[in-house]
Amino acid sequence: MTPEERTAELAEGLAAVRGRIAAACAAVGRDEDEITLIAVTKTFPASDVRLLAGLGLTEVGENRDQEARPKAAECADLPLTWHFVGRLQTNKARAVAGYADVVHSVDRSRLVTALSDAAVRDGRTLRCLVQVSLDEKEAAQGRGGAAPDAAPGLADRIAGAAGLRLGGVMAVAPLGADPAPAFTRLAEVAAEIRRNHPDARIVSAGMSGDLEQAIACGATHLRIGTALLGGRRAIVR
Repeated sequence: MTPEERTAELAEGLAAVRGRIAAACAAVGRDEDEITLIAVTKTFPASDVRLLAGLGLTEVGENRDQEARPKAAECADLPLTWHFVGRLQTNKARAVAGYADVVHSVDRSRLVTALSDAAVRDGRTLRCLVQVSLDEKEAAQGRGGAAPDAAPGLADRIAGAAGLRLGGVMAVAPLGADPAPAFTRLAEVAAEIRRNHPDARIVSAGMSGDLEQAIACGATHLRIGTALLGGRRAIVR
């Protein structure tokens, strides 16, 4: 596929996603400007990131450090905001802190400490979201997340950590279930956290299959992969 053909393909996907966002916002009386669209480019090459940037989409999400780090380096000349959205091992915190602007998957105190140390060492400020588990099976499946009742305490830890700024919350809807009740619960946790941290306004929820339900429940950031870029490709090395 030529760059021109891929650009047209991405433009079509972007238009379709933005159309869905517009319709979902209209249905619940929200403004489209409240929604930040993050292109989750895992398994896709840096060339796609460049093409998306040319189409005006500069929020980029990755979930594997070994793929994200070289991709971010290759696109360092672009005005991008990098979101790390995957489960993050503590021993990868320093690497991720070197390029990520927003870390969506903070779900334990040890990770707060590791990210804080790394951010201070690199002279950076990382915006961090508390990942909230909305399914008792999530931890067993390796999807991560803090229990809803533990999320406010973790938010306090982030807010008090050097080099970190509390951004809000993130969650993944339970597999095979109606996402609406889970996203409603996330909105409740987000509201509880905002009582002590009014600037923590990000609610990162919604992917290709459930963005409408996420918007209806107050999501501010959508993590979209397949609907935007197409089916997943072989892992980029």
